[in-house]
Amino acid sequence: MLIEKDEDGIYIGTVPELKGCYSYGDINDPLFHFYPNFFLEKQNAIVMSRFDPILASRALWQIRIKKRPFVLSHGVNANCNMRCKFCEYWRKEPGKEPSRDEVFRLLNDAKKFGIGVYNAWTTEPLLRKDLPLIMARAKELGMVTSMVTNGKLLYERVEELENVDYLSVSVDGTESYKEIRKMDFGTLLKGLKKAIEVRKLQKQKNPILMNCVLTGKNLDDIETLILLAEKLGVKISFEPVHEFPGISREIWEEIGIRDKEKFRSTVNLIIEMKEKGYPIINSKTYLGMVRDEKKDYKCRASGIIINVTHDGTAETCRVHQEPLGNVMKDGFEKVWKNSAQRREEIVENCKGCLFFGYTENSLMQSFNPEVLMHYEWM
Repeated sequence: MLIEKDEDGIYIGTVPELKGCYSYGDINDPLFHFYPNFFLEKQNAIVMSRFDPILASRALWQIRIKKRPFVLSHGVNANCNMRCKFCEYWRKEPGKEPSRDEVFRLLNDAKKFGIGVYNAWTTEPLLRKDLPLIMARAKELGMVTSMVTNGKLLYERVEELENVDYLSVSVDGTESYKEIRKMDFGTLLKGLKKAIEVRKLQKQKNPILMNCVLTGKNLDDIETLILLAEKLGVKISFEPVHEFPGISREIWEEIGIRDKEKFRSTVNLIIEMKEKGYPIINSKTYLGMVRDEKKDYKCRASGIIINVTHDGTAETCRVHQEPLGNVMKDGFEKVWKNSAQRREEIVENCKGCLFFGYTENSLMQSFNPEVLMHYEWM
């Protein structure tokens, strides 16, 4: 086995080809060398989610050695059943939804490319009647599956989600929820509670995640949400609202984070409750960055996650939605290769964001010790 440092000074490992197969296990060796207490503490920490060394090794192999993304974040449909003010996706022209066969071909090609995690999201996955078949196909291909839903159809369809490993539900408040999402909080809670019970019966290993976007409207609800997550036995995550330029300044003045002192105080409360053991998945490093509005990290998101819209268009990320090619027409391999220079330029000139999936995973790939210990999702 060869141990060497990459361009960032991070130890990586490679192994020779053996009869067409590769060994992933040895990639963990430099992690033991670099952070000797990490694996022992990770295994023994009661509050931590299960750590899967095989999945971690596969991800490192794909991202660090092959220089390809490991996660496919797929806009599996083109429509939404909500009209949230801070969201730009429902405002776009819906377009034609891909057929099941087209999605299956996409998944087959993604597997060949090395994708190990399939995330179905935006606009609202549960509007697809054949979603269970799509998730089952991803599982058959050996992928870890995840899904993000607004929860409106959760009560009606949760029994169909047995092939979803990680289920994330958008919960942006309690008292403020109806104003933000235009739906009664009781309706969402009914579906969430049913989902918890159904997934217990299905013997799902991973707890549901409540994902909360922090806005100027819901800061008074945050402590209540954390206490609710603990009571329900689920996890909760936080991220600040991203002010997309395609949405009017008038809307951002209404729902954006304008009371900075109150916002910092709220994030400090989240950090304090994290330290007390409440089920908050975010790392303290990330939460501190959110509180201080600091984006001083090296973004690795485009090398970890490939964003693909419902029509097959590949994008660098949620922030930079410039088309890089169409994977349904040309395949992942060709699009990834042909877009290399442009992706590098986009990342180089990016002003940064604080989407937790991008920031936390970038910090993990930089082997930030605190993030490795305390970021708990997947």
